[in-house]
Amino acid sequence: MSFMTQSVVIERPVEEVFKAAVDFSNSPQIMEAVVAVELLSEGPVREGYKFKETREIRGRKVSAVIEVTAIEENRSYSVKSVQSGLDLRYHYQFEQAPEGTKVVFQGELFTQGLRNALTRPLIKQIIKKEDQNHLQHLKKFIES
Repeated sequence: MSFMTQSVVIERPVEEVFKAAVDFSNSPQIMEAVVAVELLSEGPVREGYKFKETREIRGRKVSAVIEVTAIEENRSYSVKSVQSGLDLRYHYQFEQAPEGTKVVFQGELFTQGLRNALTRPLIKQIIKKEDQNHLQHLKKFIES
C-alpha cells in the first residue's frame, strides 16, 4: 500500500531524465538526507543491481543496501531496501509529456514485528519528511 505519492514534470526529454534518475551516484544532490552512495554492482543498472546509501537522520549516519527490483528503460524502475524489519519500496514511472517528462513516484512501507507495527505511523512520518521533496530536487538538478 502506497503511503507517499508525488509527481513532477521536468522540462527535458524522457531519456535524459531517466538516465539521471538511475545514476544513483546523483542521490546526494537529489535527496537531502543522503550523504554518500557506494555502488556495489558493476555495469549498467539492471534488475538485481545494488548500491549502499548512507543518510544522516537526526544527527546519526545510517546505511542501507538498496536493490533495483524492476527496470524498463526510459519507462520505469523500482528499488527496495530491507533492514531491521522495515521493507521500503520506491516505484518511479516516466512518460513523455508536452512540457517534457512526467515522473510519478510511489513509496510503499511494509513492516515486520510488533515494535515496527506499533511505530509504523512514526516511521512513515520520518520517511516522508526525508524524501517528500526529492522529485523537486531531481527537477532542479536536471534542469539547471
